Amino acid sequence: MYSQRALERVQVIAKKIGFIENIIRTRGSIINALEDEENSRASIMMHLTSIAEQFDKLLHAGELEILTNFEKQDIKGSYELRNFIAHDYEGIDLCIVENVIEERLPIIAQAVKKILDKK
Repeated sequence: MYSQRALERVQVIAKKIGFIENIIRTRGSIINALEDEENSRASIMMHLTSIAEQFDKLLHAGELEILTNFEKQDIKGSYELRNFIAHDYEGIDLCIVENVIEERLPIIAQAVKKILDKK
């Protein structure tokens, strides 16, 4: 079905989503986590970057079958967010990050769960 390497990349995405969820749970809310500029925000941004990198590696490895489980807007959006994080960290609109975490991460997490449940 899917290559072992592709499944490992999806497992990394699952782990990073879990880390983000734990940070938010510890801080009490997405807003509180993003307001903690020194620790929580930086961690969340790195985990979001890592998720985007996994999508990019799947794409460049030709793992198109596994990518069909994800919405194209999430793959593209995650990479666009990664570019903002990498190139304009201080200029990032935290409302967009909040929306991504609140609206899109659960959809990605659901796709990840579906993939990992099949393996």
